[in-house]
Amino acid sequence: MNPRKMKQMMEQMGIDVDELDATEVVIRLEDGSELVFDDADVTRMDARGQETYQVIGEPEERESTAGEVEAGETDGESGGIPEDDVELVAARAGVSAEEAREALEATGGDLAAAIDRVE
Repeated sequence: MNPRKMKQMMEQMGIDVDELDATEVVIRLEDGSELVFDDADVTRMDARGQETYQVIGEPEERESTAGEVEAGETDGESGGIPEDDVELVAARAGVSAEEAREALEATGGDLAAAIDRVE
């Protein structure tokens, strides 16, 4: 089937497909390892509100770096909350950095929950 016809049929069924300009995709596995895709082709498909992502590329397997904090990324009083997360919550929710930090600490570092909490 030609790509133009396929796209037309998908639009008729309410399916939107977008190519994402991803530079890296990381999948963290339960065993503590990660699959890292550099320069992967990523496609997002939205079918009536349900989003799915397709990642095409060759992964490199490595040990997980989740939870590791680089020196200088947090201050001593933050309780391990990265400054970037505090700034993000503060900017998205339109609150002070102190309010953002409190919300992040209360939600265990969950960005979305912290934003919801202060909005």
